[in-house]
Amino acid sequence: MLTYEPDDTFAHRLDPRTKLAFQLGFTATALAHPTPRALLLLSVLAAVVSAAAGLSIRRTLASYRFALVILALAPLLSGVALGPPWIDRSAAVASGLASYRVLLILFVSAAYVRSTPIRDSRAAIQRTVPGKPGQMLAVGVSLVFRFLPVLRADLRTIREAMAARLGTERSAIDRASTVGVLGLTRAFDRADRLSLALRARCFAWNPTLPVLSISRVDYPVLAVAVVLALSAFY
Repeated sequence: MLTYEPDDTFAHRLDPRTKLAFQLGFTATALAHPTPRALLLLSVLAAVVSAAAGLSIRRTLASYRFALVILALAPLLSGVALGPPWIDRSAAVASGLASYRVLLILFVSAAYVRSTPIRDSRAAIQRTVPGKPGQMLAVGVSLVFRFLPVLRADLRTIREAMAARLGTERSAIDRASTVGVLGLTRAFDRADRLSLALRARCFAWNPTLPVLSISRVDYPVLAVAVVLALSAFY
């Protein structure tokens, strides 16, 4: 599971608002230009971003393995036709390009997650989106970042416990239903404990957030983000 890791990379020194702006610009360009030439340029840019954040390609692919299966199946399913010639190459290529651009967006998002503390993400969102909506969005994002790894760890524990008790010899439907029921039970239990912990710690909608500041290293990245956002309209 990808999480924040303290480091001294170039991406770690950037303001979180700069990284969010870059993500938005990159995503807009990737969705607006699903052509091989544009995706090639975006691939180079995604590789630079991954290197700037010290991102491990192997670990990122392992974390996204379930999404990769879906992205790989999409072109195969799209290329199947119900009549002669039975394989629609144009549809398969279009779906493959769409899957690849999603993969690039996932890599840029992984670079953001690795290089940005949760508190900084909350501060960036809450200070960018004004009022109560910004506070609710910031709290939601911070809770997802903290809650999702715990839920994944619970599911992994359940699967390991089933395997230790020869659960792998049961049918796939039986295993899936058991993991699903136990996973939901753990999720609700975690949610109740989280609610109690928030009340015990006097949860505040507007806490003292870390100080954010735009430095000289942010300006080139902001310029690239603006160019990417504008390129989505051309």
